[in-house]
Amino acid sequence: MRAESREAAARRARLSVCYSFALLGVVLGVWAARIPAVKADLGLSDGQLSIALFALAAGLVAGMQVAGRLTDRLGSARVMVPAGVVMALGVIPPAFAPDLGWLIPALALWGALNACLDVSMNAHAVEVERLYGRPLMSSFHGMFSVGGLIGAGLGALTAWLDVSIGLTMVMVNVPLAAVAVLVGRWLLPSQPAQPARKAASAAESAAESAEPRRRRALWPAAVVFMGVMAFSGSVGEGAAVDWTAVYLHGDLGASQALAGIGYAVFSACMTIGRFAGDRLAQRFGPVALVRWSGLVAALGLGVTLLVGDLAVALVGFGLFGLGLSTMVPQVFSAAGNHDPARAGEAIAQVATLGYSGLMLGPVIIGGAAELTGLPVALGIPVVLCVFMSASAVSLRPRPRVPVPQD
Repeated sequence: MRAESREAAARRARLSVCYSFALLGVVLGVWAARIPAVKADLGLSDGQLSIALFALAAGLVAGMQVAGRLTDRLGSARVMVPAGVVMALGVIPPAFAPDLGWLIPALALWGALNACLDVSMNAHAVEVERLYGRPLMSSFHGMFSVGGLIGAGLGALTAWLDVSIGLTMVMVNVPLAAVAVLVGRWLLPSQPAQPARKAASAAESAAESAEPRRRRALWPAAVVFMGVMAFSGSVGEGAAVDWTAVYLHGDLGASQALAGIGYAVFSACMTIGRFAGDRLAQRFGPVALVRWSGLVAALGLGVTLLVGDLAVALVGFGLFGLGLSTMVPQVFSAAGNHDPARAGEAIAQVATLGYSGLMLGPVIIGGAAELTGLPVALGIPVVLCVFMSASAVSLRPRPRVPVPQD
């Protein structure tokens, strides 16, 4: 009976985490679909809109630093539920912003709220993985992809029905916030990180006391390297979002309608790959999965750029999406397990670098394209995927040191 109750609690916690990932995807998808309406309603130029979106990104990156420590201090479950509620509701004020002066701080605050949910739900996902004793992170990230597709569809539908932006956000996000409270009761009990463990030796405690500033100022080298890997994978994803259609239309001569299919193929294959990733990680291990996924992604995009054929490109972008799909989730899982006492902080650090890659990737590709042409510039993600493949060994699970029981 006790084992049965534990299994039921694990299933409920898994469903709750799935909902949080989907929640974030839906909210971001709806917002992304209504950005053109925000631009038109406020009469923003492209430059002004980019400033507002930069404020969102800046709030997200800044919030990551607070979210990691908060998650470790309070426990992921205690942060995750209120973060889900305020993140869903936090997009409503930007929807009612009367001008750019109000839109910028509203988006910066919403970005910080996004960070709190993102870090806490990834940290709790690691706890659920640990309870199950098998990989689950890829499918959690797959739920985010599904949520994004649903959100984009809802946003497009409300735009077609000529529903105002403010009413759209209220209609979609208030129910989502209410459900977040309900399913939040299914999360595992919060386990705040202890600043000093009973099992720590006196010498270790003395060393920590002697170097408090140095320990706080520097990120662990292993976590930084994982962050670089997340950055590398995210550059590819960001490049696919912004440059796939441009490449197909401008360099391969596809019509605008057909060029749009390229990213749809990439996105669909990425979603499929994420739901298959857990079984692959369980069967082959995270090191082998990332190693081969990196090679598949590099092969898909590399052949696309070398052959320069439209049919080959659609297949290549599909392989690129399949390869990228499993790599970043494995990095997040490894970061959360690197030091369970500081899982939130490690995930926040990796996420900071990962999101930086997502934001900077299109800019890097665009700048390189000005100098070399787009096909050559898109070789950058190919090189980064090879780097991730070669670096996969850094994701090997650390041996666990048993903690003496009192």
